[in-house]
Amino acid sequence: MPVLYEKRNHVGYLTFSRPDARNCWGDDYNEELPAHCETITFDDDVHAVVLTGDERGGAFSAGANIRDPRTHVEESAGLAILELPKRRRYAGHALIDLPKPVIAAVNGYAVGIGAITTLCCDMIVASERAEWRLPQVALGIMPNHAGAVRVAQWIGKGNAMKLAMGWPLKADEAYRLGLAQWLVPHAELMDQATAIAERLAGLPPLASRLTKESLNRGMDMPSLADAAYLDLYRQALLSMTADAKESHQAWRDKRKPEFKGA
Repeated sequence: MPVLYEKRNHVGYLTFSRPDARNCWGDDYNEELPAHCETITFDDDVHAVVLTGDERGGAFSAGANIRDPRTHVEESAGLAILELPKRRRYAGHALIDLPKPVIAAVNGYAVGIGAITTLCCDMIVASERAEWRLPQVALGIMPNHAGAVRVAQWIGKGNAMKLAMGWPLKADEAYRLGLAQWLVPHAELMDQATAIAERLAGLPPLASRLTKESLNRGMDMPSLADAAYLDLYRQALLSMTADAKESHQAWRDKRKPEFKGA
C-alpha cells in the first residue's frame, strides 16, 4: 500500500510511502489517496488530517518517476484525448474536496506533482529540510493540474512564475512568502503537525467543515459579493446546530465545550 493510513485522537495520518524511490508519484497514489479520503469523509471520528512522506524515503515526494522511460510519453494525440477523463482524477482534488482540514507536513523535497499536491492542502508545516521544485519546464513539459496557478494563489504571480520556471523554493523562503505557515526543525515536524491537527480536531466539526468549504469555493468565485452572500446560508445553518448552542453556553459558563458534530 504506497499510501499508508492510520488515525489517532480524531486525526487521520496519510503517508506517501515508496521509500526506495523517494516516495515518487505513481498511478497508485491517484487510486489510494482518494479512497482513503472517502473513508475519512464518512468517518465521524476523524476531524483533521495530516499528509506527509515516508521518512525512510528522505522526501515528501520526489514527483514523477523519471527513471521510467514511459513517464511523460504520449503514444498519440488521440490516445491522450481519450485518456483525459482518467487523468483528471488527480488525487489532489480529493484533498481539496475532503470536508475536513488537511495539513501538509513537508519533510523534504516536494518535487513536481509532489509539490503541487502540497498546494491542495489547507495549511503547510515545513521542516527545515523542505524544498519545493517544479522542474517540468526544463523537461519540455509544464506543471500539470493548474500547478502554476495553485502556487500563485498561495504566494502571488511573480513568485509562482519563478518556481514554475525551475527556481527552487527552500523552506525558509517558503515560510517568509506564506506558502508554509510553520517552519520547524526537522525533528519537531510531526509533533508540530500533530499539535495543529489536534487543535483543529477540537473545534466544532461542522463549523470547521463549512469554513473550509467557504474558503475553497469562494476563491474560485469571481465575485466576492456572491461568496459573502453564500456565507449567509452557511452561517444560518451553523447557528441552528447543537454545537453552536453548546459553544456559546460553554463560553457563558466558563467551561470547556463538548462538541458532538451535530
